[in-house]
Amino acid sequence: MDELLSVAEMYRADALTMAGGVPGPVLMEAAGAAVVRAVCERWAPHPTVVLCGPGNNGGDGFVIARLLLEAGWPVRLALLGSRSALRGDAAVAAGHWTGPVEAADPWLLEGNPLVIDALFGAGLARPLDGMAKEVVEAMAGRTVVAVDVPSGLHGDSGQVMGVAPQAALTVTFFRRKPGHLLLPGRALCGEVVVADIGIPDTVLDAIAPQTLVNGPELWRQCFPWPRLDAHKYARGHAVVLGGARMTGAARLSARGALRAGAGLVTVACPPDSVPIYAAGSPSLIVADVADGAAFEALLADPRKNAALLGPGAGVGADTRSHVVAALGAGKACVLDADALTSFAESPSALLDRLNGRCLLTPHEGEFARIFPDIAVQDVGKLARARAAAARCGAVVLLKGADTVVAAPDGRAVVNANAPADLATAGSGDVLAGMALGLIAQGMNTFDAACAAVWLHGAAATAFGPGLIAEDLPDALPGVLKRLKAGAR
Repeated sequence: MDELLSVAEMYRADALTMAGGVPGPVLMEAAGAAVVRAVCERWAPHPTVVLCGPGNNGGDGFVIARLLLEAGWPVRLALLGSRSALRGDAAVAAGHWTGPVEAADPWLLEGNPLVIDALFGAGLARPLDGMAKEVVEAMAGRTVVAVDVPSGLHGDSGQVMGVAPQAALTVTFFRRKPGHLLLPGRALCGEVVVADIGIPDTVLDAIAPQTLVNGPELWRQCFPWPRLDAHKYARGHAVVLGGARMTGAARLSARGALRAGAGLVTVACPPDSVPIYAAGSPSLIVADVADGAAFEALLADPRKNAALLGPGAGVGADTRSHVVAALGAGKACVLDADALTSFAESPSALLDRLNGRCLLTPHEGEFARIFPDIAVQDVGKLARARAAAARCGAVVLLKGADTVVAAPDGRAVVNANAPADLATAGSGDVLAGMALGLIAQGMNTFDAACAAVWLHGAAATAFGPGLIAEDLPDALPGVLKRLKAGAR
């Protein structure tokens, strides 16, 4: 169940299922029953208010209220709008409800009942206002069970349309949507249950979803495990550009590349900084590059097949020239941090040189510097990352607690295993180095980015509280051992 369906794709899944002979009311009955099962598994019967909206989400609510009442729960049902205005499957579901229908109003939530939020689903197109907004605001502090998504949350972007409640439990159907994983949606959904309501998996063949949840199942088969007959050069020779001042960043990246399996890692740095880098890990090769010409000469070695530029490199003309040299040498490139910011005044000077063997790893601020027009679009993180990858022809890894990796061909993943402990200086440098190490071993850029992000989160989780960036590379072997054994 790794596919993430957009709102439009979920509508199509419903339509294909109904076209295949499953009536809409049957799907709605199954959806309501799934919510009731989830509720009864977690709470004992107590006063409950089911808030129904004017569409199919509200129809689910009518089913839920009826089934809860039949199970012995004290239930009140409130409708936003008129019962006579209900149409289609929602009207059918409402016709089976024989109890009173009250007008949705905040006062119904007095006394702290369990709240079933069946007001609006994932396809809400405008911010909540009026009574809908007042009712949602009144859910604050209550125990809320959301049907599909918390009302006010957009299923595609995870963005809040004006206001949305904090749910303790969200029950969605068939497959999750991107908004269940993208922030702030992920935080608002609480526990997410994906219920089977009778939609066959075969509908996915027609939909061909392009968005997936990141995980080993996506890239395990192409992971570059060492071969018995391999040697160090067969595992790639990665180059990390080291800066003169912030030397820790490049050293973290280099260690990440080594732990990810690169056969050799060279740190290329100014001559005065050689002693600093040489005093670090004895596994590293240190090369002094006094200027751009020296860096080009270093990259002329065909065995050096991948380069990382940016962490601690410094912002300015020197970094720009080094990036241009690496791209011109035809190396697979990971570009992060200062390598991106150095092109802020002329993003096209970078973007026009990129190709599918390049990986950009910006955080939101760096993304805005090189894709300023895309960054201001109110379309959500997933859509922005996709648009950026399509524009530049490279893989874009847009970092955060909900990291998105997007390929130029439209494929994208949302990562969901990153713990809060990763919010520490240098963790992004390690991530870039891990991606570099995988790319150097021959893993394609998109899969390497996805694998690096997941391994990064898994390593942080394995280490736990107190994590600092230096801990990440050394936590990686344990994660890789479990991955190789077939575990997640």
